[in-house]
Amino acid sequence: MASITRYSPLDDVFDDFFKGFFVRPVSYEGQKPVQIKMDVAESDDSYIVRADIPGVRKEDINVTIDDNRVAVSAEVKNEKEVRNGEKVLRTERYYGKVSRTFSLSQEIEEESAQAKYNDGVLELILRKKPAAAAKRLTIQ
Repeated sequence: MASITRYSPLDDVFDDFFKGFFVRPVSYEGQKPVQIKMDVAESDDSYIVRADIPGVRKEDINVTIDDNRVAVSAEVKNEKEVRNGEKVLRTERYYGKVSRTFSLSQEIEEESAQAKYNDGVLELILRKKPAAAAKRLTIQ
């Protein structure tokens, strides 16, 4: 004989909310690692990349370009300010290094690349290298 149990979706919400709330350190199984989220747009002569990197100083962001490969990395530093008698009950902010590497369909002119960082968004303007004209060989 089967037993019937009542299911309420609110049970899962409360379980997730209080999971690890009074326990230190907090660690969730299946929690995704922090990743830099990006948008890449293309025009006739360039690529425009917008990357969300909140809470990072521009001095802690590194961008490297190698032909058609672009790598963006950043380091979020943990600035601890603990007052007397204060203890941390829960922390969800990420501290550490994050990076993202991707390839574009055309090589980039490293000399003309531009980067701006404002309000947690890194914007890269990457000019495409002009395609070399194909050389036609004459057959003798």
